[in-house]
Amino acid sequence: MANTLLMPKATAVWLVDNTALTFDQIAQFCKLHPLEVKAIADGDAAQGIKGMDPIMTGQLTRDEIAKGEADADYRLKLQEPKVRVPEAKRRGPRYTPLSKRQDRPNAILWLVRNHPELKDAQISRLVGTTKSTIEQIRNRTHWNSANLVPMDPVTLGLCSQIDLDMEVQRASRGAKPQAPVGETLLPAAQTERLPVEEEKAKSEDDELDADAVFAKLSSMKSSQPDEDEDDDDRS
Repeated sequence: MANTLLMPKATAVWLVDNTALTFDQIAQFCKLHPLEVKAIADGDAAQGIKGMDPIMTGQLTRDEIAKGEADADYRLKLQEPKVRVPEAKRRGPRYTPLSKRQDRPNAILWLVRNHPELKDAQISRLVGTTKSTIEQIRNRTHWNSANLVPMDPVTLGLCSQIDLDMEVQRASRGAKPQAPVGETLLPAAQTERLPVEEEKAKSEDDELDADAVFAKLSSMKSSQPDEDEDDDDRS
């Protein structure tokens, strides 16, 4: 959590009433305008606000105030807190600007159709909607279902591509991979193990066996004269 001053106006009221610091010093320490501090001193502003002692809260020391009172150009320094409280994470649907709320049903329809693995809570985080609205769009009972058009929430500016990818990846954990439909190519890991070289070498040996080719030609030549002699005898 950032180190910030607690109750700036109440602290300014206390410093005006209990110290000799200048208006500029108080304004710089309390993050106020010098004229606003002057109005507090004149009683025109912060009426009814009870001053809060920054020394009691541990945000300022007496030595720091003394340094400021001795030097008008000195700027007070906020003390480091002894205990840091982490910022509470905001839970619930993401806030959506008014100008984009009309696009949420279209984005929900797109998510329901293209990423059915997403849960209602995930869709709610992405586009800032309620579970009842998601159910109505799933069941086609939404009052404007006839006019809804699926639209990418990233294109509409309702969420970032990184957030969408993270939710899809989170929803896909533990899910069984779907079997491919129709014929598909073999994975590279399987095709690399096929004995391609051996089959190719065997086929080349069969095609280029010279002895078998010449033996076949010689047998054809030897049989051709015998057939010619038979034809002469018959004539």
